[in-house]
Amino acid sequence: MLTVIAEPPAQSVAAAFAIDYRLAFELAPVGLVLSRHRTIIDCNQHLCEMFGAAREQLVNRSFELLYPSLLEFEHAGARTATALLANGVCSDNRVMKRLDGRFKDQTFWCHVTGRSVDPRAPHDAGIWTFEDMSSSRPVKAKLTGREREVAAALLDGLTSKAIGRQLGISHRTVEIYRARLMRKHAAKTTADLVQRLTTG
Repeated sequence: MLTVIAEPPAQSVAAAFAIDYRLAFELAPVGLVLSRHRTIIDCNQHLCEMFGAAREQLVNRSFELLYPSLLEFEHAGARTATALLANGVCSDNRVMKRLDGRFKDQTFWCHVTGRSVDPRAPHDAGIWTFEDMSSSRPVKAKLTGREREVAAALLDGLTSKAIGRQLGISHRTVEIYRARLMRKHAAKTTADLVQRLTTG
């Protein structure tokens, strides 16, 4: 005799797998941020641990405190706005800094991805992820803010002309910064420099 097992109602299946979205936000294995006008409105515990800060040090504060310099914060905002206006999404690697604890002011490579709620107003409201890349890409050489920006653009595969347009400087100036980076990392070619930046 064939026994037929009835499928459980769809509603009970959904209830069994109901997700607590706040818990998912808190326990996500990447740093998560909700923002308005480049201010942190909410963040999860992983982000706090990544930057060495308590949640109350971050919430209702500008993203500026996570950057090594004001200029890098401003340039990142301009690049991000351009990408968000074009695609609604921005994703890149950038150097950021830790805030507290034994690693205070330590710079580290971070992969940042964001989406604007309204693509027409890129900084009004956004959702961001932050991934610490320091275990695979440590920052070893002491770099200036502009050198960090050029290094990040080189890792994105941009040419000197494209980097110049992005940073608002001439491609010759970009080449000067690239030459400085090559000296600091003892690299013989741009490809060698990218490899050394990637591996630390």
